[in-house]
Amino acid sequence: MNSTPRSNRVHIGIFGKTNAGKSSLINSVTGQNIALVSDVRGTTTDPVYKAMELLPIGPVVFIDTAGIDDESSLGALRIEKTEEILDKLDLAILVISSENILNGDISLEKKWVEKIQNRKKPIVFVINKTDLIENIEEFERKITLVEKELNLKSIQVSAEKKENIDNLKKEIVEKTPKSFMEDILIGDKIKRGDKILLVAPQDIQAPKGRLILPQVQVLRDILDFGGIPTMVTLENLQEALKIFKPDLVITDSQVFKQVDQVLSSEIPLTSFSIIMARAKGDLIKLYEGAKKIDELKNGDKVLIAEACTHHQLKGDIAREKIPLLLKKRVPGLIIENCSGKDYPKNLEEYSLVIHCGSCMLNRSETMSRIDKALSSKVEITNFGMAIAKLNGILDRVMEIFKD
Repeated sequence: MNSTPRSNRVHIGIFGKTNAGKSSLINSVTGQNIALVSDVRGTTTDPVYKAMELLPIGPVVFIDTAGIDDESSLGALRIEKTEEILDKLDLAILVISSENILNGDISLEKKWVEKIQNRKKPIVFVINKTDLIENIEEFERKITLVEKELNLKSIQVSAEKKENIDNLKKEIVEKTPKSFMEDILIGDKIKRGDKILLVAPQDIQAPKGRLILPQVQVLRDILDFGGIPTMVTLENLQEALKIFKPDLVITDSQVFKQVDQVLSSEIPLTSFSIIMARAKGDLIKLYEGAKKIDELKNGDKVLIAEACTHHQLKGDIAREKIPLLLKKRVPGLIIENCSGKDYPKNLEEYSLVIHCGSCMLNRSETMSRIDKALSSKVEITNFGMAIAKLNGILDRVMEIFKD
């Protein structure tokens, strides 16, 4: 837990043809030999991730991808994996070598620019291998034509000679979405000195010897904004309430009902899952999606989606607790589960998607999953909001987020 998890890092993907110098570029930007460099075409196959610090952005992860012109027997699969990266990107770096600029064929790069822009991702356009240029005048003329065709301004570098890398870093910083400089979970909703009570059940699903990631992140955010956090298990909740009156209670969604029953209605209540929904996704769309539960009827299909894979234990929230609550209300529901990267493409078959808190996904991938559901005309919500709705306290747990 001492290092920033990948899901909280800015995701920067490097795209370009085979041997455009993508791996060399990552090595130059990071100052480390982290990506395999070779004269053999197609050295990079599966996407390669490397976490680092890039100031003033902070924690980032660079993703080195296979060549977009890979024509090997596995090329189609490799390019498919490269396309999957687009959903989790925050920033794309498109690399074209000086040789490709001079031969003038950029039709494939233009196609990928359109793919990236269709997902509304910012692009840094890099022309690499400037150390190999012999005819400067012809090269500059071709650059003008290429920039016009792609409608992108280029940064010209030599990754091999490490020339102009500092200017490339500045461009990366400039085009990184500014929201990453303002990563707030709940701190903007509390005042310095506020007493925040965190309820963290330590049941069979809690990892032994540590807290789960959302609990750690929320705890740190409260400390950063001057709040005074106290963490208790559900069993000690009433004892804590006898000692002090909290300004806000944040609980695990699984025990919403029990916490609400002992908590005064004047004390604001929300959950770690809802806070993560606010940070990673679209809080309003997920809130509206939870209301779809009122419209579910026998025969409707509901998808319960998790971002990570794990061994299911007794009382699993996705496999047992949420299905039990749903079927208590609508016995004839058809409930299906998916986990990890297996987010289905047939979303239009479902009446509702209930997604986890996305602590293992970054914001871009979470938003991509939300957008895929909505574009399939399917409402989507998350675990915390669904449980709150099923327990009749959805508006109560959302009250703190109203402007």
